Amino acid sequence: MTLDLFEDATPPPWRETIAPGAVVLHGFVHEQGAELLAAVQSVVAEVPWRHMTTPGGYTMSVAMSWCGHGWNSDNHGYRYTQRNPRNGHPWPPIPAILMALVEEAAQQAGFARFVPDACLMNRYDVGSKLSLHQDKDEHDFGAPIVSVSLGLPAVFQFGGLQRGDPAQRIPLAHGDVVVWGGPARLRFHGILPIKAGSHSLVGPHRINITLRKAL
Repeated sequence: MTLDLFEDATPPPWRETIAPGAVVLHGFVHEQGAELLAAVQSVVAEVPWRHMTTPGGYTMSVAMSWCGHGWNSDNHGYRYTQRNPRNGHPWPPIPAILMALVEEAAQQAGFARFVPDACLMNRYDVGSKLSLHQDKDEHDFGAPIVSVSLGLPAVFQFGGLQRGDPAQRIPLAHGDVVVWGGPARLRFHGILPIKAGSHSLVGPHRINITLRKAL
């Protein structure tokens, strides 16, 4: 399946509240897709895509890269680092376009003065997924999470504060931004397996850019 025929018919941006403290800004960065992809590629040139291993020994289907503070996973658990443990170098800075857009997105979602210090980039290939989980490795739960979608569509699962709580299934398209914080900050969330397709800008992939205040 190719999505090219439908990309020019993208509806105007609109806002969807999915829970107290959680909104989807549909189409919020659709027009900046090429600039955002270039920013991703500049980071990946320094920190190539990598499939991390969970503390339990499983290889993640999602490939990852980082800037700002990096995120590490090994048999000691999950944690943020200020330097790349592979070479001791600082992680590359978060690109300016990302800092500007996510601050604006957070403000529109009701979270003023959001200044992230960590950016996790995920590349989903066909069949890649992310199981339900909480973002709880950060030191500050008072700041929101801002998540940007580029490329292939995805189904975002947004659950409750317990793993077994029912989860909403929310379609996400290229250019959508999800912001959650406050009472929703520790909700479980994930991505269902990505279906085959091709996007004119990103190709057979979905790229997710998630920014947060880590340290």
